[in-house]
Amino acid sequence: MLADKDRIFTNVYGYQPWNLAAAQARGDWDNTKDILAKGPDAIVEEIKASGLRGRGGAGFPTGMKWSFMPKEPPMDHNGNPKPSFLVINGDESEPGSCKDREILRHDPHKLIEGALVAGFAMRARAAYIYVRGEFIREAETLSAAVAEAYEAGLIGKNAAGSGYDFDVFVHRGAGAYICGEETAMIESLEGKKGQPRLKPPFPAGAGLYGCPTTVNNVESIAVAPTIMRRGASWFSSFGRENNKGTKLFQISGHVEKPCVVEEAMSIPFRELIEKHCGGISGGWDNLLAVIPGGSSVPLVPAEQIMDAPMDFDGLKEVGSGLGTAGVIVMDKSTDVVRAISRISHFYMHESCGQCTPCREGTGWMWRVMERLRTGDADVEEIDMLHEVTKQVEGHTICALGDAAAWPIQGLIRHFRPELERRIAEHAATMKEAAE
Repeated sequence: MLADKDRIFTNVYGYQPWNLAAAQARGDWDNTKDILAKGPDAIVEEIKASGLRGRGGAGFPTGMKWSFMPKEPPMDHNGNPKPSFLVINGDESEPGSCKDREILRHDPHKLIEGALVAGFAMRARAAYIYVRGEFIREAETLSAAVAEAYEAGLIGKNAAGSGYDFDVFVHRGAGAYICGEETAMIESLEGKKGQPRLKPPFPAGAGLYGCPTTVNNVESIAVAPTIMRRGASWFSSFGRENNKGTKLFQISGHVEKPCVVEEAMSIPFRELIEKHCGGISGGWDNLLAVIPGGSSVPLVPAEQIMDAPMDFDGLKEVGSGLGTAGVIVMDKSTDVVRAISRISHFYMHESCGQCTPCREGTGWMWRVMERLRTGDADVEEIDMLHEVTKQVEGHTICALGDAAAWPIQGLIRHFRPELERRIAEHAATMKEAAE
């Protein structure tokens, strides 16, 4: 279990004020100038050595992502150097995810200091923090914290006395799930429709306003100053090989005490639930399945997840993924077919409509899911639905097609007998009615 002294987010529940004075008492903004004095390349190397992987879902190594940014600024057509930008993804719209909002609400200075450290390491001119439209109080708190940081000279001209100029802008979205995809977020920041861009060019080559850009999750950026203070070896002492560090887990559903908690990576599922959530409602025998990483990853049946290590590789081995670590627990009272159908409806509603397989496929999959829910279908349609998920998955510009396909694939893989039972039951009822 993670010791309190090793927690990065010490105010995740908001027991203390969020403001600058309280944040400094918790150790934020402590000699930030010294961190920057190490130089951009040293910061990137330290983050690489820490083993930090992106906390937004994909788990790409953060230090490596930072190193893709150009050392020398590219020139525009007039021969002037282009600025670089850091974009911070606070558009936390994944059902089951609720960690970034806790950082924005209760520990915003960790994020702002992280923006400065990361921005400096990538030679960025400014950071844009994109906050989900529904997060009203979070955006207010963050904006007030940014104003405090400017007031104290921690960002802006000569940020934190380092001789480096760095601005932070808070941008509020309008509540579109698709804007959490990095290139759709860049489009939205530019004032256009939030639709993903074709890659390449990748954002590090041409991102926001055609300038080199890196997009990172709120949690990935907020942990950077602490890693720099305590050292890469401290951070990498948690978790298994390739799955290092501490992580915010957000546990909802049928547990005694749902919560957001910071824990070491690779903690076994059972230990996570016992320690922090007081167990499964109705006891461990009542557990049906778990969606371990937010609604876009496949569910895992109870017997397979019990002892699984909660990290990128451990959940990949059981055919799912860590995602954002939005753990949705379902006990035996759950109508699992209805739950997955509801998720299908969400992806249908949030598809941006740019790619045909996703635009047409998400609606089609939901309609078949609804028929399977009531049993008003043929057994052959289960395989047909699976085949259609394969035609959507991997054939779209962004990963929303995959996110819509995976929950259904997980359901068919693990709960096929339940689907067949419904179909048989419905057929029997119809036959009886006819007679």
